[in-house]
Amino acid sequence: MELSYASFSSITCKNDCREIHATWNQLDLVGRSLARRTLTQKRQIKEMYRAMYGQDLVEHLQETHLANSTNEMCRVLYLWMLEPHERDAVVAKDALEGRVLDYKALVEIYTRQKMNHLFFTKQAYVTKFKRHLDQDMISEPSNSYQKLLLALAASQQSHQTDVSQHIAKCDAKRLYEARHCSREASDESIILEIFSKRSIPQLRLALSSYKQIYGHEYCKALKKEASGEFKKALRAVIKCIYDPSEYYSKMINKSINMGATDKRVLTRVMIGSTSAGMKEVRSSFERRYGRKLQDAICESLSDGDYRDFILALTNIPSSSSF
Repeated sequence: MELSYASFSSITCKNDCREIHATWNQLDLVGRSLARRTLTQKRQIKEMYRAMYGQDLVEHLQETHLANSTNEMCRVLYLWMLEPHERDAVVAKDALEGRVLDYKALVEIYTRQKMNHLFFTKQAYVTKFKRHLDQDMISEPSNSYQKLLLALAASQQSHQTDVSQHIAKCDAKRLYEARHCSREASDESIILEIFSKRSIPQLRLALSSYKQIYGHEYCKALKKEASGEFKKALRAVIKCIYDPSEYYSKMINKSINMGATDKRVLTRVMIGSTSAGMKEVRSSFERRYGRKLQDAICESLSDGDYRDFILALTNIPSSSSF
């Protein structure tokens, strides 16, 4: 697929809109126009498409997706063209409505690096579904994922924009001490307190400080200890916070190496990888698995418009946002 991330003039934008409109029933051609565009360019396309054809492109894609709910190409196009916070609202709803609640999807949403992203995701969730995300996530009895995610949600409401090296070192020390605490309940309370008061960037700095001070990663230390529901959930959250590119490279590998590639998970983590930085995810994948991400995708997915679209996403520049 021929891709271009260079200058995006109004003429190019109009040409994209014409191609999308003329080839609507050929998803491979529609995908070719949309997969190569950055967030800013996609916004321009949506505005231009409405001006030219009097129709909301996202609503058009949603109708197509709903009419073809088993076609993952329809779904990935629809998700790709949503605003990031709207997309996360839809992904969260899907995660909550599955036969088994998908906490991994929620962890990815609640640990986005950008300021205020969770706030806008919750607003979009209310607008779209007339319900509150935090409330929909709560079940009885509560579990460890819920406790950790609600703590992160609380931190988003009050944290400072600046990160502090001093606070990071203090938190690293508290995390170390919590691991050696004799009472698990006390261990959990310390971790939940830290999570509820720190931004994602601040938590990431604390985890980096932990490694610098104690010579090993906090997550690896948790893995060596006795397993438990809280520690298992904590490790999943920590991985997503501390090294998103490694987390997403692992999730991509897992999704394409199942007995039958789980396209819904692959769609989610590939789009999520654009927020973590696709270049970094590609590098992490190659370093960990000894082969290029593009080659792994080609080997795992059959020829077709969906594979072409996923391959196009591997070339999205890190500066394009998501």
